[in-house]
Amino acid sequence: MSATLSATTLLAVPLAPLAGSVIAGVFGTAFGGNLIGRRLSHTLTILGVFVAFVLSALTLKSVALDGARFSETLYTWMVVGGLKMEVGFLIDSLTAMMMCVVTFVSLMVHIYTVGYMEEDEGYDRFFSYISLFTFSMLMLVMSNNLLQLFFGWEAVGLVSYLLIGFWFNKPTAIFANMKAFLVNRVGDFGFILGIGLIAAYTGSLNYAEIFAKTEELAQLNFPGTDWLLVTVISICLFIGAMGKSAQFPLHVWLPDSMEGPTPISALIHAATMVTAGIFMVSRMSPIFELSDTALNFIMVIGSITALFMGFLGIIQNDIKRVIAYSTLSQLGYMTVALGASAYSVAVFHLMTHAFFKALLFLAAGSVIMGMHHNQDIRWMGGVRKYMPITWITSLLGSLALIGTPFFSGFYSKDSIIEAVSESHLPAAGFASFAVLAGVFVTAFYSFRLYFLVFHGKERFDQNPDAHHHGHDDHGHHDDHHEPHESPWVVTVPLLLLAIPSVLIGFLFIEPMLFGDFFKGVIFVDGEKHHVMEELHEAFHGPVQMALHAFGSAPFWLALAGVAVSYYMYMVNPALPRAIKSMFKPVYDLLENKYYLDWINENILARGARALGTGLWKGGDQAIIDGAVVNGSWKFVGWVAGVVRWMQSGYIYHYALVMILGIFVFMTYFVWLNK
Repeated sequence: MSATLSATTLLAVPLAPLAGSVIAGVFGTAFGGNLIGRRLSHTLTILGVFVAFVLSALTLKSVALDGARFSETLYTWMVVGGLKMEVGFLIDSLTAMMMCVVTFVSLMVHIYTVGYMEEDEGYDRFFSYISLFTFSMLMLVMSNNLLQLFFGWEAVGLVSYLLIGFWFNKPTAIFANMKAFLVNRVGDFGFILGIGLIAAYTGSLNYAEIFAKTEELAQLNFPGTDWLLVTVISICLFIGAMGKSAQFPLHVWLPDSMEGPTPISALIHAATMVTAGIFMVSRMSPIFELSDTALNFIMVIGSITALFMGFLGIIQNDIKRVIAYSTLSQLGYMTVALGASAYSVAVFHLMTHAFFKALLFLAAGSVIMGMHHNQDIRWMGGVRKYMPITWITSLLGSLALIGTPFFSGFYSKDSIIEAVSESHLPAAGFASFAVLAGVFVTAFYSFRLYFLVFHGKERFDQNPDAHHHGHDDHGHHDDHHEPHESPWVVTVPLLLLAIPSVLIGFLFIEPMLFGDFFKGVIFVDGEKHHVMEELHEAFHGPVQMALHAFGSAPFWLALAGVAVSYYMYMVNPALPRAIKSMFKPVYDLLENKYYLDWINENILARGARALGTGLWKGGDQAIIDGAVVNGSWKFVGWVAGVVRWMQSGYIYHYALVMILGIFVFMTYFVWLNK
């Protein structure tokens, strides 16, 4: 423990948002009598997150510059057979970086929400939820043991359920939050199995104690098989990450979660919940490094997600859903990096992606506000001149997303592409193709959205709903149909997020990937997996890397994606319609999201329901209730009836039985002596 990090200060980081959440959630709602108004509710919750951000930034400074570390148990909940269940913090460079990203993005979302949810009836409740979400995520990333990690893991899942279904009178929102909850339970089943195996074979839930026994784990086979135990543990843990970080085929919940308010799209899908799986795998790198089988599995799943979820973004017309599929694709890139043992690259992309994706989501929300709750990009166009701040920040976020040289997304995304090409795992061939093809796809759908929204002919007057007065789901009342720039509480977070979206990759690539920032935190077996060494040899500074990129395949693929998008939607808008009719089966496949929702609802869900009904009627009603419970009392009643008939109380009955008994015995013995 370093003297520069105190337990009291660290405790204040998650507890400050929790305090704001409790006050706003109890005293700012009907539950507590609405004792405080909206202004005080948002002030207290923003103050709580601001305190958490300042303390997180100071912690990162101490960790990065002074080498400070903290790893202590703060509270022992219980001890069961030598297995300690504790609450504690592990503060190192990975944790400190995640704390800053989570609190900064959360702070921007809190400020943005003041404008976005201005007239919503659930204003105080929403602030309570997003602060509670921030507390949950901080407990997850600050944990020093798997029990607390699992607590934070489940807590962010629970609060995301509340946030996605925030408008609980909207049937689609209720369906979406239930879908998110159930799909995440599938992933969490694998996650808890992985934690259980670790606890069973190491006798501990503490990270340091688990990592100290990795050599012993590497020698063990899973009972009854010839599989390595670490392979089974790693795959089980990663199944948890597949649910939380929305990897194929457990990705289906994330696009539907756009039914919630836009601020939570930025909070959940940019910096926090969906990155929890990436963080967890990076934290558990000493275990994952022991199994090439698990790493291949991770790389394949990430590759499928990166490429095929990008394809779905091409045909979306809802502005938020385009960005949602972009999130899925970028999470696939991070997962591919994990499979290539480039954990620091995955975490680096996690950080850069958090800023530019939060920027894009919040900019989309600003467009939705300016367009009077229109989310269909087909009825936009020419918005640039009406919303200049939203336009320029959206452009910067889009350029970062497609990996434009010198932008933050370029440094992390190109590092992933290079890492995969240097990997010698069997899955690297397909992964390399997927991440390269994904560059073109990402650029195409990103600038399709950009051109349709901000450039070209104004189409918002052609919107069938444009002339319907009323209020939208946010409570905004509008009588003007011309787009307008959003208020300062919306635009200031956009400007603040645009700064790291442009600069942070340039500033941090060297210390995070090739310096000592993650030294002793992320473990890579250099003898088996030497991707990071090869990346280091090829790196000659951020400027040289960006200049070199202008002659590389990813840059030209991204440029081609932008050019094709411009031609199809600005120069020749009839071409997309012609392609759609020409390739209708492919379009239908994408429109139906590879029919995975249909499979889930009509095969898996109905199959599970049929199995449950069979177990209920056949197992519970027929066997347990019918045979065991009812059958037992009926049998006892029948036996009692027989015994009651024999015990009649009449002497002549007993005499008859005695005579018959003597006759039977005499007959038996006579026959026996023959």
